Amino acid sequence: MKIKTVLISQPRPESERSPYYDIARNHKVQVDFQPFIGVEGVPANEIRKQKIDLSEFGCIILTSKNSVDHYFRLAGEMRFNVPEGNKYFCTTEAIALYLQKYIVFRKRKIFFGQTGLEDLADTFKKNKNEKFLFPCSDKHTDKISSFLKNAKVQFTPAVFYRTVATDMKNVPLNSYDMLVFFSPNGVESLVHNFPNFEQGEMHIGVFGDSTAKAAEEAGLKVHLKAPLPKAPSMTMALDWYLVQNHGKK
Repeated sequence: MKIKTVLISQPRPESERSPYYDIARNHKVQVDFQPFIGVEGVPANEIRKQKIDLSEFGCIILTSKNSVDHYFRLAGEMRFNVPEGNKYFCTTEAIALYLQKYIVFRKRKIFFGQTGLEDLADTFKKNKNEKFLFPCSDKHTDKISSFLKNAKVQFTPAVFYRTVATDMKNVPLNSYDMLVFFSPNGVESLVHNFPNFEQGEMHIGVFGDSTAKAAEEAGLKVHLKAPLPKAPSMTMALDWYLVQNHGKK
């Protein structure tokens, strides 16, 4: 089956320079966007029930824009003045730059990895006596926690936001030739919204081992699993897959 329509289970990119638009143009396919999951902030009283005192932590581990937003949201709700001396440990440069929404970048101590927190192993060692706060979702993976434990980092995970399935009952899934997932939560949302979903000839693309496992456990046949050796991003992998599907050299 030649793929003509693709549904990406994420919000529409803010930038018009997104590679997804290049894919749509170059392969003459319709690429639509629909977030399969959403985020709900945890209220301040629940943070207190977790016995989290923001003033105890001078180092903050940030793994997503959501973790940035909800750390500063809760600081405001709890009337906590975030110290200028805080140190921030970010998984990527994009998240580090996003901090500029809340702080003056040049005045803070911000560290980020190229591919993940593992790149900051030496930096964590230099701050081994510090107490780290790890704002996360209720469905965060154990990968980061395992790394921090192995690195002997004194960290406290705290659920600052929840991942929830969005209401997609009005989305015409059967009109798409391919669905692309980025997390197990997205697959769970599909099952939640469409308990009687039948894949048929639809192609499924996934990013990461955990997403592939969730898709297979949900009874889905995975056609494209990213990252690939020469295609580390989903856009690069999708571009390659459409080349194969359309029979181009």
